[in-house]
Amino acid sequence: MCNCLEFGSLSIKLIILLLQTDDCLIKPPVKKNTIPIDLKLHNDIRAVERARFAHQVVEKRRLIKQYKMERERQQKLEEQEEIKRLRNEPIPKVQLMPYFDRPFVPRRSEKQPTVPREPKFCIPRHKTIRCCRMSCNDMSGPSQLPHQ
Repeated sequence: MCNCLEFGSLSIKLIILLLQTDDCLIKPPVKKNTIPIDLKLHNDIRAVERARFAHQVVEKRRLIKQYKMERERQQKLEEQEEIKRLRNEPIPKVQLMPYFDRPFVPRRSEKQPTVPREPKFCIPRHKTIRCCRMSCNDMSGPSQLPHQ
């Protein structure tokens, strides 16, 4: 505590001494304002590189697409020229010469003609539906029922 009192009394004495003198107070030297350094964050650098790369990829895809379209157009032109050339060029078609020494005379076949079979309209018993069998039996009448 005594340090505080001594410090307080010292400062008061110093102030009184300064007020008695007519000399102007010397200002402490002023510090220059600090200029902030432009920070280069890794994220910012990476974003610029990524944008450049994305632009290169887009440009490359555009060039590839343009190259493909040009190649397809060139191929179509070549095919059309080939078709025109083939149409203009007569192609000889081979036709067999007839045999004049032995003319073609059609002969009757020696095979026996096929005998047509009649279709089977009856349905096997195991494939019929039971309710239909009953109704068919009912419809047939009493003539087929055994006599009692």
